[in-house]
Amino acid sequence: MATVTTQASAAVFRPCSSKARFLTGSSAKLNREVSLKALPSTSSPASFKVEAKKGEWLPGLASPGYLNGSLPGDNGFDPLGLAEDPENLKWYVQAELVNSRWAMLGVTGMLLPEVFTKIGIINAPTWFDAGKAEYFASSSTLFVIEFILFHYVEIRRWQDIKNPGSVNQDPIFKQYSLPPNEVGYPGGIFNPLNFAPTVEAKEKELANGRLAMLAFLGMVVQYNVTGKGPFDNLLQHLSDPWHNTIVQTLRGY
Repeated sequence: MATVTTQASAAVFRPCSSKARFLTGSSAKLNREVSLKALPSTSSPASFKVEAKKGEWLPGLASPGYLNGSLPGDNGFDPLGLAEDPENLKWYVQAELVNSRWAMLGVTGMLLPEVFTKIGIINAPTWFDAGKAEYFASSSTLFVIEFILFHYVEIRRWQDIKNPGSVNQDPIFKQYSLPPNEVGYPGGIFNPLNFAPTVEAKEKELANGRLAMLAFLGMVVQYNVTGKGPFDNLLQHLSDPWHNTIVQTLRGY
């Protein structure tokens, strides 16, 4: 929320007492319209308050009826109507959550090894060359191992979505189990810092996860255009910000 004060030809933005939470999540449910409220002011002929409202991913476009703002991160975005079925919506909520988490891990794994290699801490291949490196097993063996492990985990996650709490106990080591939890937020060993799954925390996680998914796509496109990693591209841009930009890159592509 911000207060906009107009005086002569200048416009000044001042923060109000309530904290702005754009992209970082908000525990409050906001309406879907923009409201302007007049504020008393002795120093300005025109003073009004602009409140940013949640719920419309595109201003002026009404949200679908099944996206009523009750879900964390719900901004009414479903142009293809994929989540109209309540069962599909339940699945898409969990699918976005897990893909957001993988994207955050993936972008970190793509960026940090390149940064640490550049500054001399480690010697690791860039993300696009990681598959060419030598590991303890062949790439086909690693693929089979990963396929089996991921299959096992995803099947159990799907069972938890269908019947919450049904897979809280380890099937082999039965002395290990998770406390009762909300689907998608298992807690226990998966929450070592004991963060509370509040609405604000959920929205922050989704905002960062969505940004990470876009960042992952951007890094893939960036490599296909420039043949370099993200940190290399950043250093190249910083070395000559006026001439090493996306405009020059696209011109030479």
